[in-house]
Amino acid sequence: MVEFPINHRERGNLTVVSNNITIPFDVKRLYYLYDVPGGEGRGGHAHKELQQIIVAASGSFDVVLDDGRVKRHFTLNRPYQGLFVVPGIWRELENFSSGAVCLVLASEKYDENDYIRDYKDFLEWKSL
Repeated sequence: MVEFPINHRERGNLTVVSNNITIPFDVKRLYYLYDVPGGEGRGGHAHKELQQIIVAASGSFDVVLDDGRVKRHFTLNRPYQGLFVVPGIWRELENFSSGAVCLVLASEKYDENDYIRDYKDFLEWKSL
């Protein structure tokens, strides 16, 4: 988990994310997931090179990280905390609350060749 600085203000809080300062890479892509229907999940893949920080910008959701041997569950529900996901980790996002917004800061531009979308292929890739 990465905790971002909170600048407390009378009219609300402000959190700043800076390349190679508050996160360990340069952000080359930013995207967000929202209006995920109840009971639906996202993710279900791994990346070969991409690094990500996953943030619950609003609401909450769970992230399951799997290195091929051990699975760990994280509940994200604070906009000043992010989950740092390194390459070679299978990720699944689930249990989205109503109105949840999942913000993802990515180290690379979209590259379909960086994705591993089949879990069996992931396990084979991890054994190399």
